[in-house]
Order: sequence, then structure tokens, then C-alpha cells
Amino acid sequence: MSTTQDSFVTAARDEIAALDVRLIATINARIRKVAELAEYKQDHGIAFVDPDREAWLVGYLKRVNGGPLSDEGVEELITYVLDLVKREVNR
Repeated sequence: MSTTQDSFVTAARDEIAALDVRLIATINARIRKVAELAEYKQDHGIAFVDPDREAWLVGYLKRVNGGPLSDEGVEELITYVLDLVKREVNR
């Protein structure tokens, strides 16, 4: 039987695609909020990047993570998201 005919595979793929849609929506919402914050900071003479806040966020997300994502995975993911969002806001 091909995987395209397997109902479990099809259902799992559909669920994964729906999760990916939610992930993209969440990232887009984060970009919009960070852009709003960046504009406020610029208007008020506050630095856009706050390394202490970013370090706090990584630590906080590691503490609240229920797994199965590892601490290393959390750090890698959030570091990537922070970098991506900064690039997108600066476009």
C-alpha cells in the first residue's frame, strides 16, 4: 500500500499541516507585535534589541517547556525565531 492511500498517514499529515498553519500564524502575529514595539522604542529613544530580555526569554521558555523538545532545541528554536523576527521587522 502506498503512503498516499494509508488513512493514518493521511490523517497525520493533515494534522501536521494544520499545526504548521498555526505556527506560521503565530510567527506572523509575533512579527506584527515586535514591529509595533520597535516603532514605540524608536519614538522613545529605546534600543530595539535587549540582549538581557532575550536571554531571560530563552531561560523562561526552557523552564516552561513540557517537552519533548529538549532545552537545546528550545534555545535553538527561540534564537532562530528572534533572529528571523528582527530581520523581518527591519525589512
